[in-house]
Formats: sequence, structure tokens, C-alpha cells
Amino acid sequence: MTTTATSTSAADLALGTGTVILDTEVGERAPWSGIIAAGDVLTIVDLHGNQAVDTLFYGVDVAGTPRPSARYCAQATIAAQGNLFLTTGSVLRDQESRPLVTIVADEVGNHDTVGGACSQESNTLRYGHHTKHQHACVENFLIEGSRHGLGKADMVGNVNFFMNVPVDPDGTLGIVDGLSAPGKRLALRAEVDTLVLISNCPQINNPCNGFDPTAVRIIVTREDQR
Repeated sequence: MTTTATSTSAADLALGTGTVILDTEVGERAPWSGIIAAGDVLTIVDLHGNQAVDTLFYGVDVAGTPRPSARYCAQATIAAQGNLFLTTGSVLRDQESRPLVTIVADEVGNHDTVGGACSQESNTLRYGHHTKHQHACVENFLIEGSRHGLGKADMVGNVNFFMNVPVDPDGTLGIVDGLSAPGKRLALRAEVDTLVLISNCPQINNPCNGFDPTAVRIIVTREDQR
């Protein structure tokens, strides 16, 4: 079912042309998943700015079942483009370096491939045992992935859209304020039928969400001639 997430029309917000076939909002700290058909364009809107959107991709078969050899692979993606960061033109690839999705438009210009997903365990290690109870992206992935037959063994290194993870000259990774702003958008074209698994990051202990997780909007468009 298509839902209207805000007063701004989906057709005006979408970075893909054609008919809007999905328009929904993913609440703060919440998971989301959906199968994007080959050729369709998924627009992610950072509604309030500075919100990290942890994302995984899985190629699916004709029945919509994720294929084991078609999981997103950060190593293949980084090696093929020769760059750690993602922006317009980046092709996100599976374990056999086959294209899954392509970034066709990007209003931010820099998205992370190496920061990974927060978990209850990593929260404890980084921020202290008192954070153990806090919900995290790994838990979101497991909850939402279970709807598609995915378990912990199917989790791989993820993309962090809108998240700013600079790499210092000595190789140290930082997690700093995002480069995004309210209303900034990113568009992904599916090259094959692809399951998109999202954790709208619940992290409150570092600046990746401005210490205040907020909602994002998901819009899928399909070219009218299809």
C-alpha cells in the first residue's frame, strides 16, 4: 500500500522519473525492507538531516528469496570503483562483483562503506556497559531480515547512507557530524530485483544521528513505459 508520508508530494521529492509505486516513512530507530524491481528507482529522503541510514542489499530470485551468492559486498564495491566512499555513479556489487544497485543521484556526495552497523555488543565496548540495553542496527537487521528468511549468518558489512566516516592519514576512522541536511536525497536504481534492508539508525552515543534519531522517507518510482 502506498502511504503519503508528508505534505510534499512523492512525485516532487522522488529523484527517479515515472510513476510512484511506494511512498512511506521509516520512523526513528525503525527497520524497513522491500524488494525493488530491476529498473525501479528508490529515493531515500533525509527528512530532518544528519540521520544515518544503515542499508543492506540482496539479489533475489523469481520467488523473492534472497540468493546466497548475491549479497552486497563492500570489498567488491570498493575495489571496483577504487574509492571507499559512495556517490553518484557508484555501483554497489555482490560477492561475485555483479551489480545490484547504482547510485543515480545524490545531493550529499559522500556515503560510508566501512563504519559498519552498531550493535548492543559494540555499544557496550565503545560507550560502556550501561548502554547494553539500547536498541541498535544489528537488532533491526535481524528483526526485519527474519521476514525474508535471513539470519545472523546472512548479515554482511553494510552501507551507511548519509553517515560521515572520514579516514585520517594514519588509517583511523572517525564518526563525525553528517554532511546531510533536512530534505537531502539519494537515489538508487536496481540493476536486478533486489531486497533492500534498512535500519534507520537508533544510535544516540555518537554524532552519526546528531544524538537524536529522526525519520526518513522512502519513495520508489517506475518508468511509465515499463
